[in-house]
Amino acid sequence: MGDGSDVMEVLVEITALPRVDEHTTIVAAEAADVWRGLGETLDRSFTRPGSARYARLVGDTDRTASGPGPLAEGSTLHGFRVAEAVTGRKLVLVGGHRFSSFALVFRLDEAGPGRTRLCAETRAAFPGRAGGLYRGLVIGTGGHGLVVRRMLASARRRAEHR
Repeated sequence: MGDGSDVMEVLVEITALPRVDEHTTIVAAEAADVWRGLGETLDRSFTRPGSARYARLVGDTDRTASGPGPLAEGSTLHGFRVAEAVTGRKLVLVGGHRFSSFALVFRLDEAGPGRTRLCAETRAAFPGRAGGLYRGLVIGTGGHGLVVRRMLASARRRAEHR
């Protein structure tokens, strides 16, 4: 991202996307540990060969992993670009392909002494008939929710075992 106006444009575009779902978990760890656990989970989830194949198959805009890492603004993962990264507070991943434009927003909030609420909100648009079919396959089957809940659980385990 270049200047601040680029960031604002992306954030405005994200808020215009329809909300798909939101999943939350409470982690028995401080936000700094949850942030590291989230980064490790995303790195492991979105840099595997299978995620690269899927990114190519659906025509993802961001098909390669690059940059300093999953928690740094401007970095890319298979299928996502980091649009915003506020250490220990918020991570915004954006992406798009033939069937959808989407954002995955992670928020970390204090949930009591030594506890952090980790929330993942998905926003997406599925234009056209092909987009509607894709939504049915990914969202309608519950597959997307399962994947997001597994990511949150993995980040929680990593953070709690520090």
